[in-house]
Amino acid sequence: MKTDPIKFEVIRNALGETTEEMSAALRRSAYSTNIKTRCDFSCAVFDRDANVLAQAFAQANHLGSMVRLVPLALEEYGVDNLAPGDAIVMNDPYRGGVHLNDIFLIAPFYYEEELRGFVANLAHHVDVGGGAPASVGAFQEVYQEGVIIPPVKLVAGGEMNPDVFRLILGQIRSKRETAGDFRAQVAANNTGIRRLTALYRRHGRQTVEEYARRLIDYADRLTRDEISRLPRGEFAAEGVVDNDGFTDRPVRLAAKVVIDDDGLLFDFSGCDEQRPAPVNSTLSMTYAVAAYVLRCAIGADVPLNAGYYRSVRLVAPEGTVVNCQPPAPVVGGWETHMRLVEVTFRALSQALPERVPAGTKGMICHSGFGGIDPATGEYFCFLETLGGGYGGRCRSDGPDAVQAHGQNTENAPVEETELNYPVRIERYELVEDSEGPGRHRGGLGMRRDYRFPSGEATFTILADRDRWGPHGLFGGQEGRRASYVVERDGETTPLGSKVTVTLRPGDVLSYRTCGGGGYGPPRERDPERVLKDVRDGKVDPARAREIYRVAVDTAAWRVDEEETRRLRDQEPA
Repeated sequence: MKTDPIKFEVIRNALGETTEEMSAALRRSAYSTNIKTRCDFSCAVFDRDANVLAQAFAQANHLGSMVRLVPLALEEYGVDNLAPGDAIVMNDPYRGGVHLNDIFLIAPFYYEEELRGFVANLAHHVDVGGGAPASVGAFQEVYQEGVIIPPVKLVAGGEMNPDVFRLILGQIRSKRETAGDFRAQVAANNTGIRRLTALYRRHGRQTVEEYARRLIDYADRLTRDEISRLPRGEFAAEGVVDNDGFTDRPVRLAAKVVIDDDGLLFDFSGCDEQRPAPVNSTLSMTYAVAAYVLRCAIGADVPLNAGYYRSVRLVAPEGTVVNCQPPAPVVGGWETHMRLVEVTFRALSQALPERVPAGTKGMICHSGFGGIDPATGEYFCFLETLGGGYGGRCRSDGPDAVQAHGQNTENAPVEETELNYPVRIERYELVEDSEGPGRHRGGLGMRRDYRFPSGEATFTILADRDRWGPHGLFGGQEGRRASYVVERDGETTPLGSKVTVTLRPGDVLSYRTCGGGGYGPPRERDPERVLKDVRDGKVDPARAREIYRVAVDTAAWRVDEEETRRLRDQEPA
């Protein structure tokens, strides 16, 4: 069959839009803020051999992990045990999964009574049981983190299996929201199956599947061609997670990237051994690091399917924090994943200085709380992740208060949060002077203050960056580190980055996230851009003078050019 380029693009985009429509169905059907508003989910379509054909661009963190989990889950459960209308559910981190909140639902796609492929989605559930509301905390075993689900059939013949559903919900605090979110996942997969059925009817089974194979080969060729253009060599860097949640000992991470005629190899052999603390990544989490960084390094519009993933090569020794073994806890594995992305980018900055940003917030930054709602008597759970500063780039500043890298979630709106939960968001603002100074400065961190006016709440911080701020590049300086505090009866008490506390009525818990690192020497920053930062309240005039060597006349709102020249002609301190 000769390739028709128009039909190739039609089928390519139809597969992609199938996953996007699955995402829309999931988002619009969900109950929890974390899914319906923050978009903490992902969707994908697979062929009958469990090769991924298309992925919705939702959470890049998830996508590499889905590629590993779905084939493993199907192999264990057995595709012969799946009929039309069935779906299996799974979240086991040691069967290809990630942390327990991320629950996968996989359904077979049948066409003309034959199995032709699969649709799948992953959604972060606000609670899966365990030792603290929202199922985040400084746990020491995976069994403390919540319900562990091996591949089991949740949907049979289009109907929920009531026994399995009751068993799962019996472990969970937020039963109403969780039940609604599971049904939304079922709706998303049903949407995908309908769209695939329409695609097969329009173009024919043989044509769709042949073009799908060619699409995989096309992505493989394009990826390898892009890799061939990269500079050859070995590039290494090290970094740390600030602490493990139980000890003050930093968690060492090491990345070596080898670019040779075989492509890119990501070698994480130098990372610390796993710990009985919430800082361990599963192999799927670490695989997602390599998949994401490779995508950024090649920079081309490569379809994210099985052809692309053929070029993802990874070394992650068993028993380390990047490939932990049971019963290691994994709830904070995405925190380690995020920092490993940062370390890997730092290594690649030697080879690709124009493509790599300075250090970003470098953490997921979980905020999870729950308790009994005084107004309803029901147990409530809430989870969100907070943004921070992005690193400065070769040609531009880092954005303020954003999610970084593969974390693509949105911020939870104040109005929706206050409407649905017994909490008040008293401050939500940028943190002045938190940027990493540079020719292109890092983005500012953000402050978010939670007050619980009428009842107690159990609150968990699962984050990082309170000991060291994001790194600068090529003369840029470090961003301000994060801080976490509780305010009670007029007194402010610092907290660690991985703690669970009980808040009394009236207490305020405050996050002040880190700024991004700077790119290039601060003295080379355009004085007019420094002036704008001062006028916008992002940089204090004294900081502008001391760090950027720019004198700002705040009475006339202009740069004092003569004084600025004098300051910049001085020898560096």
